Amino acid sequence: MLMSFRWYGSKLDTIPLSYIRQIPGMKNVVSAIYHIPVGEVWPYEDILAIKNKIEAAGLMFKTVESVNVHEDIKLGLPARDRYIENYCITLHNLAKAGIDVVCYNFMPVFDWMRTDLAKVLPDGSTALSYNEKILTGLKPDVLAAEMEKGANGFELPGWEKERLSEVKKLFELYKNVNEEKLLANLKYFLEGIIPTAETCGIKMAIHPDDPPWPVFGLPRIVISRQHLERILSLVDSPANGLALCSGSLGANRENDIVEMFHHFSKIKRLHFAHVRNIKVYGPGVFDETAHKADDSSLDMYGIMKALYDTGFTGPLRPDHGRMIWGEDGRPGYGLYDRALGALYLNGLWDAIERCGNT
Repeated sequence: MLMSFRWYGSKLDTIPLSYIRQIPGMKNVVSAIYHIPVGEVWPYEDILAIKNKIEAAGLMFKTVESVNVHEDIKLGLPARDRYIENYCITLHNLAKAGIDVVCYNFMPVFDWMRTDLAKVLPDGSTALSYNEKILTGLKPDVLAAEMEKGANGFELPGWEKERLSEVKKLFELYKNVNEEKLLANLKYFLEGIIPTAETCGIKMAIHPDDPPWPVFGLPRIVISRQHLERILSLVDSPANGLALCSGSLGANRENDIVEMFHHFSKIKRLHFAHVRNIKVYGPGVFDETAHKADDSSLDMYGIMKALYDTGFTGPLRPDHGRMIWGEDGRPGYGLYDRALGALYLNGLWDAIERCGNT
């Protein structure tokens, strides 16, 4: 298991690499190139520049999240072939720089959805939260404006201004795209990139839809074990794998999260793990919480034991965190609570390992 921490680069992230380096057990930084428009090629020189910064701080740069998929690919528009070709060139450049896992998603329009970016929890911390009732009757462009307002001046991943400026147009384009059509477009994309990924030695890891149900009527195709199995079968290759996120999939209580982590890790198709906790109050209502929280809904110990028992060696990050101790930053991506989450998960891993060797 390679403990990892997401970082948005020296220009976009308030957390210096020197602080990340001080988190006990932290080894790998998960990052991306943020100034290149979605669909365009990531230059090797730009990848190398961020790699050099990370390695100079005493950390590794082996994992990218995300090489975003252009909306034309998801929609199946004629321009998709050009964007797939660009994606393959980017994979070549990433492999040349030593990257071996690339996370991506195939969510239409919105990469993820929350209705509150700073809900006050009982302990006084604030966290990302979702309540389906708040979305009822709300227009997507109004929600986009609210998200931007609550982002503390940061650009949220998946909610970039250029994307949100075309929300109405995108919804019009998705009118005739149902689940099966979106799945067919994913198959086309995978058939276009997986041969390149195989040649480069890169493992592609698709992230689950967050939350795992349709939002604003948009189709969702990465929400359950059945969906994940189907995606792996679209192009049956070790390079076609998963980035399981406990918080995303766990929002639907019908998903057996521990079993899913165990199964997909055992068959060696789990390439990236996002392990965080949530409190589910009912269908369509949840808060993100601390990793160790007695009243939360997910079994952190069970997830880590599943990974240990199946020999998982890939990158794992604590994913999101609360804002605690007066910290002010990008919602979900502060330093303190993510550091605590990494320590808690490392502690579980160490205890499991010690018990397994006695």
